[in-house]
Amino acid sequence: MDKTTEGWLSGFLGVLIFSGSLPATRIAVADIDPLFLTVARASIAGLLGAVLLLGLRQKRPARRDLLPLMIVSLGVVVGFPLLTALALRHVTAAHSIVFIGLLPLATAIFGVVRGKERPRPAFWIFSGFGACLVAGFALVQGVSASPVGDLLMVAAVLLCGLGYAEGATLARRLGGWQVISWALVLSLPFMVGLSLLTLPSSWASIGTPAWLSLAYVSLFSMLIGFVFWYRGLALGGIAGVGQLQLLQPFFGLALSAVLLNESVGWPMIAVTLGVILCVVGAKRFAKPDPARMPLTAPVEAVTRS
Repeated sequence: MDKTTEGWLSGFLGVLIFSGSLPATRIAVADIDPLFLTVARASIAGLLGAVLLLGLRQKRPARRDLLPLMIVSLGVVVGFPLLTALALRHVTAAHSIVFIGLLPLATAIFGVVRGKERPRPAFWIFSGFGACLVAGFALVQGVSASPVGDLLMVAAVLLCGLGYAEGATLARRLGGWQVISWALVLSLPFMVGLSLLTLPSSWASIGTPAWLSLAYVSLFSMLIGFVFWYRGLALGGIAGVGQLQLLQPFFGLALSAVLLNESVGWPMIAVTLGVILCVVGAKRFAKPDPARMPLTAPVEAVTRS
């Protein structure tokens, strides 16, 4: 199996895992404060990441890697989980999931800025069309839903796209699981401290579904999913593999309907199918022209992770 194909398969597994994040968050915030949920999931995942790094005797990141790791922490450890948790107090999980269709475009843009990738012009047509479908849906639905929730989701998507691109660039020299583990460990003291300050006043009010959802977003959404996702982005290309996120709304909408009994109307389905079709076209033109592609860091660290 060549590295590009391996990257796409790894990225697809990451998308499958991430698809359960918003429905699980929706369940959790019914009983758990969004701020505590954010810091608790990062603390749990950070402790697990520290155990992995120590147990496998990984070297500390170089000084030049500290700022990129801080950007990863800001984007995917703090920003996206907190903003989506706050948004889900205003909108349904099914509504918020459609915004994930904006993530491929955000990831691709940051991949060009931070990862120095150069997709072909036709790639941007398909990626931009998918984003327009999502934005149009949000514009129509936002007034009847919640403008506050929509704005929070847009901010979450931007921070997440930045964290994805930065982490994928780092994964080329550090390895996929090492990047998310170090990002979690870097924010661990801050997260643990906030966890203690935001402890719930009553644990009895938190039901079993909320605890199970916390476990899912801590173990799978914050750690295991990123192991596959960063590996996929690093091997297959940030802009190209990032388009797999267009599949996430499809899986997420299905989970919302099954787990939360939320209404999934034909407009949501139509938008989701539209953005899924866009990934097919974007994939075809995602591979950059070798003549325009700058030299990048080797991927040996990723293939060993």
